Amino acid sequence: MNIQKNSEAPQTPRYHPVVIGSLTLPGNLFLAPVAGYSERAFRSICVEQGADFTCTELISAEALLRNKVRAEPLLRRADAEERYGIQLFGADPQAMYKAAVLLAPYHPEAVDINCGCPVPKVVKTGAGSALMRNPPLLGRIVAAVVRASRDHLQAVPVTVKMRSGWDESSINYLSCARIAVEAGAALVSLHARTRAQGYAGKSDWSHIQDLVSRLPVPVAGSGDLFSPEDAEAMLRDTGCAGVLFARGALGNPFIFAATRSLLLTGSYTHPKAGESLKTGLRHLRLLAEDLGEKTACLEMRKHFCAYTKGMPGGALLRNQLVHAETIAEYQALCSGI
Repeated sequence: MNIQKNSEAPQTPRYHPVVIGSLTLPGNLFLAPVAGYSERAFRSICVEQGADFTCTELISAEALLRNKVRAEPLLRRADAEERYGIQLFGADPQAMYKAAVLLAPYHPEAVDINCGCPVPKVVKTGAGSALMRNPPLLGRIVAAVVRASRDHLQAVPVTVKMRSGWDESSINYLSCARIAVEAGAALVSLHARTRAQGYAGKSDWSHIQDLVSRLPVPVAGSGDLFSPEDAEAMLRDTGCAGVLFARGALGNPFIFAATRSLLLTGSYTHPKAGESLKTGLRHLRLLAEDLGEKTACLEMRKHFCAYTKGMPGGALLRNQLVHAETIAEYQALCSGI
């Protein structure tokens, strides 16, 4: 059995509950909203593997208002989710209010506002990380969603996910976070990169540490969390209340249980190749329940590329899996590992 040990087990457990407004989470290991990946099936897998809180991928407020039926698959709670959030993005406070009202039938435990997405098609609408170039608008959007929550969602907490700033010349996470909290945000998540960085370079965790020391609400940290050791280091070095795994959880939902074990005991075990593939196949079956077998098999190609990363013989298996068109074909290819 492959056991990874920390050179020095933590003196006090860094795994602990987190209180976000009226919501109390049992632990502080969260799945970040990841566009194209955080569908119900993957969130369910992450919960089974120990994620304490999960959130939908970003959902356009304008698109939700135009066609709620089309957006419905993105909004639904996964069977394993006792607690989940729905993330909205938009640049119009009124539209964000109306979209938040439409979330009532889904009973989310929180509503998250995306102020960090760097993708051009989001930014060009004035949403996502573009909101950090207009802090007053960011505040009005938070206030609108908080009002919708109080009016129609039983006052579930509203949270905000943002970046350090637009670029290196405009690092304004602190002012934006303060405006968000003044407008009613109950937690701020910070991906410690600028919009200009995208996902390149290194995240600056000192921004998270600074935010923790200055806000009256919990701060969750994100950026460069690819191992349990990374999460332990972020919690230790920044004092943040929780960590959000994004790319580090893709193909590796085991990172939640491993991190919890590291934080509580100082060690953890790596999953064997067979366990990764078994989990990937369960992921595929769950996805097929929502999308149908044909579409699920197409969507799972990217997931299996992640599940097989670093696996002995993984390159050959990936070359075969990207051509699989049925669940039976996936099962046959994985059975030989």
